[in-house]
Amino acid sequence: MAALHPPKVEVFDPAARANIDPKGIRREVEEYREEPFGLYLARPTPGRAQFHYLESWLVPGLGLRLTDFWFSPGHERDQDFYLDVVRVRRDGPRWVATDLYVDIVLKDKLSLRVIDTDELLEALAAGVVTAEDARYALETTYAAVEGLAAHGYDLTAWLSTKDIALTWRRHP
Repeated sequence: MAALHPPKVEVFDPAARANIDPKGIRREVEEYREEPFGLYLARPTPGRAQFHYLESWLVPGLGLRLTDFWFSPGHERDQDFYLDVVRVRRDGPRWVATDLYVDIVLKDKLSLRVIDTDELLEALAAGVVTAEDARYALETTYAAVEGLAAHGYDLTAWLSTKDIALTWRRHP
């Protein structure tokens, strides 16, 4: 279990082509693309040994950030996508995502694993998150797990039922 921490907040600024991480570090973004259902970004991850590139979609209507990490040799993980449970709000042209601890590790068309519920429950017990945020995080997780399971853990198939078509650089 990770040390107790408040929810991590990340800023996505398409106009400035910037991504400001929870520590306040500004990262240059190669590509932003807004769609009616969400925001896409693609950027390198300098200084990260585990992965060298990432692509993410913020999908506010599902309460998810879906990420494809491009793992570096020797750091591969048995996953295709990583789904963070988030609350997303707009601040003018910027998108602000608050991570609500719970994550889903997806092996596309095979399986999923829900992780970090312990962090959410610890944060709730310590008063770091509200009961409303905890309920939202769990209900968002349940909805995603139910949707993915009903579609054979096929991300594209599940999202198509929501009229969401994601595009990725590595996944046709």
